[in-house]
Amino acid sequence: MCPHHQWRPTLQTNKLTDTAIRKAKNGDKSVKMADGGGLYLELHPNGSRYWRMKYRFGGVEKRLAFGVYPEVTLADARRKRDDARRLLANDADPGEQLKAAKVAVQASAEAAQMIAKGLPVPGTFEFVAREWLTTVHDHKVSAGHAGRTKTRLEQNIFPWLGARPISEIEAPELLQALRRVEARGAIETAHRIKDSCAQVFRYGIACGVCTRNPAADLKDALKPVPTRHLAAIVDPIGTGKLLRDIAEYQGHPVVCAALKLSALLLLRPGELRHLEWAWIDFDSATLTVPSQLMKRTKADKQDGPPHIVPLARQAINILRELQALTGGEGRRLVFPSPQSRSRCISDNAVRSALRRMGYGNDDMTAHGFRAMARTLIAERLGVLPEVIEAQLAHAVADPLGRAYNRTQFLDQRRDMMGRWADYLDRLRQGAEVVPIDRRATS
Repeated sequence: MCPHHQWRPTLQTNKLTDTAIRKAKNGDKSVKMADGGGLYLELHPNGSRYWRMKYRFGGVEKRLAFGVYPEVTLADARRKRDDARRLLANDADPGEQLKAAKVAVQASAEAAQMIAKGLPVPGTFEFVAREWLTTVHDHKVSAGHAGRTKTRLEQNIFPWLGARPISEIEAPELLQALRRVEARGAIETAHRIKDSCAQVFRYGIACGVCTRNPAADLKDALKPVPTRHLAAIVDPIGTGKLLRDIAEYQGHPVVCAALKLSALLLLRPGELRHLEWAWIDFDSATLTVPSQLMKRTKADKQDGPPHIVPLARQAINILRELQALTGGEGRRLVFPSPQSRSRCISDNAVRSALRRMGYGNDDMTAHGFRAMARTLIAERLGVLPEVIEAQLAHAVADPLGRAYNRTQFLDQRRDMMGRWADYLDRLRQGAEVVPIDRRATS
């Protein structure tokens, strides 16, 4: 006998007959007609008749409700009683089993309704992923970054795994979905999607909807991301020729200025083209780029310091000339679009100018000016790497793991930017290649 209940079979079961039930009269008080084995029919004064089963489990007397007679026949009630007795014999509480079954039926009905409406079902990968996107990811990264992550999941994962319970997804299933992305040649995208899925699974573990992260098992399952560097000219002779081509370029004056300042300011292309006149202080010869425009985490964009760019004499001269064209009352942007002064030049403006000058995608890019400066300043001017990285707005950790503050090394960076501008002048003028300067700014 199971230790959790004290049910004992009666000496006789199946006492009732349909004839006896039909002939029974409802009285002024509730009456019970026993069938045996705990099953009985309860007759109420109002005429209703309910099937009930009494049993004990864990030392507690309990009841089961089997429905209303005659909708539930005598035979149906007996089958339910026998099913309950089998559960008791296996040390299971039939009342709890019934509750669980009702919950499952309700959950199934709700899931069907959500599917019909095109909504993800709770507990599925898509439901957890969308919750992670809105609860965590959107608050950590920029809107553009969050949008790209959402699109990648919608296009590459949800169609295959979105409706699957997240707790049942195994590494081979996830790998199969990622292989489809890999087969398109989008190796880097496949890795990014895997990383996003890993974060979804970690969120699911924290929320208690799954217990493991199958993406962690795919560390070496995808093809490695090919090493790819944006094209850049990093030798003095090639740089001199590029600078002369820029000086002779007959394009739009705003684009010409953007080309020249790309080499002098060391900003990312997106940061450069969004520059505003209010950020430039000609008296102190500095450009202060708001933190929100920089390539940083969302928290750093909101709370981080602005990025300060010391302006060399050559940069100031170019900006003064450009100010006469795009500055003035009510004019905000340094590089407004020719089509509308309320928008900056497109991200393709500098690249297109380079193409018209004969520099293909494999020769030089707008972003390549930063690589040019990083290489030549280190090799030819002997500037300390941390000073260069600070000017490039790279967060570089020191031996203790702390990131360099981007406002540090301002004096050294001011000296570096002046020397860099002078060096570019010499290269543009075709001067003999300057030997490596062993001096380093301190």
